[in-house]
Amino acid sequence: MAWTNQLRNDSIPWLMKSDNPGVRYLAMRDLLDLSPDDKKLKPARRSAHKDGPIAVVVSKMEADGHWVTAGPGYNPKYRSTVWSLILLAQLGASIHEDKRIAQGCNYLLDHMCEGGQFTSITSGTPAGTIDCLQGNLLWSLMELGCDDPRMDKAYEWMARTVTGEGIAPMEDRNAPVRYYAYKCGPMFACGVNNKLPCAWGGVKVMMAFSNLPANKETPLIKRAIKQGVDFFLSIDPLTARYPTRIESNPNRAWWKFGFPVFYVTDLLQLAEAMTRLGYANDTRLSGVIDLIREKQNEHGQWLMEYDYTGRTWLDFGEKKQPNEWVTLRAMKVLKNALTGAKPL
Repeated sequence: MAWTNQLRNDSIPWLMKSDNPGVRYLAMRDLLDLSPDDKKLKPARRSAHKDGPIAVVVSKMEADGHWVTAGPGYNPKYRSTVWSLILLAQLGASIHEDKRIAQGCNYLLDHMCEGGQFTSITSGTPAGTIDCLQGNLLWSLMELGCDDPRMDKAYEWMARTVTGEGIAPMEDRNAPVRYYAYKCGPMFACGVNNKLPCAWGGVKVMMAFSNLPANKETPLIKRAIKQGVDFFLSIDPLTARYPTRIESNPNRAWWKFGFPVFYVTDLLQLAEAMTRLGYANDTRLSGVIDLIREKQNEHGQWLMEYDYTGRTWLDFGEKKQPNEWVTLRAMKVLKNALTGAKPL
């Protein structure tokens, strides 16, 4: 595995010896090039769902498929339906291994707005749609193995919000398709970011596009991907100097790698999206890839720098300590960076 030459030490054995079955499963699935039907991978996947963090999160689900509060599931952070599904996707959960996960996906889609928007407000109207939520949930549904025709409309809506095609200004309340208070304009424009493009939300959108099979990339979606890539690589992404509403300098969270990842993002996730979209060999991304390599310690491990300790269903390690989950994220990006192709 030539990509491991980027490591200061081979940390795959460290991941494989983990006490956490979820870590072992993801290391096998994402780093060892095993086929989905490999005799070693199948029992590892079962163990991750039965004994690991996946089992903890699923056990908190109500019988009808929601977590904590019925409805669209944005509140309370970070344990309601929205956040639980995003977390499950990052943990490697699959609807094919546990039918309760499929039930949770269906519950979420049942509460999606008619126009394909996921909403952050309890009334269930599209006024609460926002890029970070739309992108996170579409990435998560795809990652969980959900293949529901309702997602096609959600992807189309998301692509149109990037290009601006066929969407009226938010002030045109009579238009059949328009922008809203949060999702207020094209190219990741967000009301929360003073109507400027929100790079955090944009990363989530690009992650969702990166998880879409090639045969589902319509001409509209391809245009949205191209425009999104141009936005992120129009500057040196290592500087993270994207539009911001109040701060003169970018949020320091860009350089703090962590786990899990919700609406706050980091350069590691930006690199994940770009490499999965086929831009691994783009020289404009090389500084970020170099940073990822530099942040490993002498053992080929990455530290937990941004965490949600005490806020979600379980904790994933101490800050400033080598972390298996963060290491998995980084190694997966370095592997994708060497292949230079979209792995779907």
